[in-house]
Amino acid sequence: MKTLTIGDLKPRFPIIQGGMGVGISLSGLASAVANEGGIGVISAAGLGLLYKKLSPNYTEAGNLGLAEEIRKAREKAKGIIGVNVMVALSDFAELVKTSIAEKVDIIFSGAGLPLDLPSFLKKDSVTKLVPIVSSARAVRIICEKWKNNYDYLPDAVVLEGPKAGGHLGYKENQLEDEHFSLEELLPQVVQEVSVFEQKYNKRIPVIAAGGIYTGEDIKRVMDLGASGVQLGTRFVTTTECDASDAFKESYIKAEEKDIEIIKSPVGMPGRAIHCNFLEKVKAGIKQPKACPFNCIKTCDISKSPYCIVTALYNAFKGNFENGYAFAGSNAWRTSRIMSVKETINELISEWKAKE
Repeated sequence: MKTLTIGDLKPRFPIIQGGMGVGISLSGLASAVANEGGIGVISAAGLGLLYKKLSPNYTEAGNLGLAEEIRKAREKAKGIIGVNVMVALSDFAELVKTSIAEKVDIIFSGAGLPLDLPSFLKKDSVTKLVPIVSSARAVRIICEKWKNNYDYLPDAVVLEGPKAGGHLGYKENQLEDEHFSLEELLPQVVQEVSVFEQKYNKRIPVIAAGGIYTGEDIKRVMDLGASGVQLGTRFVTTTECDASDAFKESYIKAEEKDIEIIKSPVGMPGRAIHCNFLEKVKAGIKQPKACPFNCIKTCDISKSPYCIVTALYNAFKGNFENGYAFAGSNAWRTSRIMSVKETINELISEWKAKE
């Protein structure tokens, strides 16, 4: 397998576990993946709910919770730990500052263009910055802005295709359009990145994500120019995943027809597993009275059928009457819970079988 190099970081395998919120990838999953030679990623989304005991203030609780999760992961793991911070989060700046202060290895940032991300680095910062994009154009905008404003280029780039779980950086009509498939976009992004690599003599690996499920998938996208892969769905049904057993079971029970595209209050399409809660939303039954957290910049409570952070938090705990599970397009293929070690070993052996 190709080695993935992000600055001075070299994981044993070019496998990154995607950040999944609310509460799905915390220190438990991230440290297990890091210990097995991949890059483990903590999701910063909604931690204010998980750590509400630490502060009555949602933003402050989220920051304290993130610092705690990073420390826990460090205690459990010898490997590389990242944090995923969505640009759309209202407390984006605070969570980025906390991650850098805690010396996390990498910040992954999508759900919007993280145009000011390098502004948070200090002289002694060690954290690598990796934007998540959905097009070659987005890469170009980020690279030009970062270089012009901060004399900094991304340490790597994640291209997330339309088969990913959760919020998607595509219009609904693009999700099934082959012009927007990962296989179509990946060479374009690799080409765009190579322009900046050559011009500034800096290596910027491209990591492919969205719908990658098997070792064969890994080999296919790496043959197309990816230096590594990011997988979320595959790691949900692991023993070490931080979600409740009921959340994991929803993946195992899901059939292909249950994976659906929903309209999120955030203003983006999302991919989730069908459940009672989503039925009620479609019937127009759900309607929040007020916004408790102001957690996402683009969420308009007057038009939102529900509070997304509460719905995702409920699902994390296994309450599908009042929440739903985000999932990638391949979630229905999961059949059992296994350890992170078994999962990575399976991916590697599938990859080798296709060499």
